[in-house]
Amino acid sequence: MAKGYWIATYRSISKPEALAEYAKLAGPAIEAGGGRFLVRGMPSKTYEAGLNQRTVIIEFDSLEKAIATHDSPGYQEALKAIHGAAERDMRFCEGA
Repeated sequence: MAKGYWIATYRSISKPEALAEYAKLAGPAIEAGGGRFLVRGMPSKTYEAGLNQRTVIIEFDSLEKAIATHDSPGYQEALKAIHGAAERDMRFCEGA
């Protein structure tokens, strides 16, 4: 079975304190869903049209588990903490 990946880039963060509160709630919810953080932070280097944006990549055993974790009550509660505090691009992809 192909693994699932949750990929988020942060276009802007207007309230860093809200992001910190979100992280306190989101981390445990994601880990409870089987997520494993592979990347959390700023790019070391960018090329071509790459943007210097905070990037988060989380691996799950399947795409279905990644989506179910996003839709879980625990993660939905975490989303309330970041609402209006950051602009993000979020994607869910199946691994090769």
